[in-house]
Amino acid sequence: MGLADTAKKNFGGGNTAWEEKTLSKYESSEIRLVEIIENLCDSSNFECNNMVEEHEELIEKWWFKVKKKYPDLFKWFCIETIEVCCPPGTYGPDCLACRGGSERPCHGNGHCDGDGTRGGDGSCSCKKEYTGEFCLDCSSGYFSSLRNETHSVCTVFLLPACHAACKTCTGSSNKDCQDCKEGWIKNEDGACVDLDECASSPCKDHQYCLNTDGSFSCKACDASCVGCTGEGSEKCKTCSSGYVKEDEKCTDIDECNLPEKVCTNENQDCVNTSGSYKCVCSEGFEDKDGTCVQTVKSGEEVESETTEPSHTEHVDL
Repeated sequence: MGLADTAKKNFGGGNTAWEEKTLSKYESSEIRLVEIIENLCDSSNFECNNMVEEHEELIEKWWFKVKKKYPDLFKWFCIETIEVCCPPGTYGPDCLACRGGSERPCHGNGHCDGDGTRGGDGSCSCKKEYTGEFCLDCSSGYFSSLRNETHSVCTVFLLPACHAACKTCTGSSNKDCQDCKEGWIKNEDGACVDLDECASSPCKDHQYCLNTDGSFSCKACDASCVGCTGEGSEKCKTCSSGYVKEDEKCTDIDECNLPEKVCTNENQDCVNTSGSYKCVCSEGFEDKDGTCVQTVKSGEEVESETTEPSHTEHVDL
């Protein structure tokens, strides 16, 4: 500020003694006042410079008339006279104390909205390590290394961090959790352990539940299953149509090798599929309007041969 910048200066001329005798002391001179005003604001701070220009007469009044009674220019001018400022650690029209107190707003762990101004609401914007209305609580991933009514120190573990089960912690194990994350629950020993969501059967009939640390997912049963308890055909509750239980797993029924022929029309072959089968025209025959007829090569004539529908796919109801 200009006062401090000019505190040890003098008139700077060649005859300081004459100047101070003739022009009065530099310390209380108008020349020093001009230098103070010029140094009150940064040149780029338009708002500050504009305010000083608007109230230059008030600053002159303070300098020549009330400076001895009110030695703090900032307090007299900015806070008490034009009322655009508040003392540090206070905010708003009435200069109320910030949350956490005016001495250490937000307990030193954040910024008070409106601090030092006649605006704001006094709420705290906490540093990343802290959370809560007063910035006393530790954010997720940090633990408290000091906590009392006026001070809080939250520290992050670099190696290792909080346990994956912890929302907040005081150490690196799952027993050091202050709060458990979603999907975890405290056991009788006070440690955060995985909550087995699958125990409540959250998945649909055609799915099985896969429990994971802190969560779960629903996976589709194998196509061979009607209901299942896990991955694969060996986990089926019952077998789907077209499958049969063999060696504790549901295996495909090869309908094409059954004693009773399933493709009964002429010139048809049976093709087995997973859980079913289909009837297709034999080699050398092709489908013509639902019947299998001999394939006609270019330039050849064949005797018309009519068969039953050529391509039949079995569909289980």
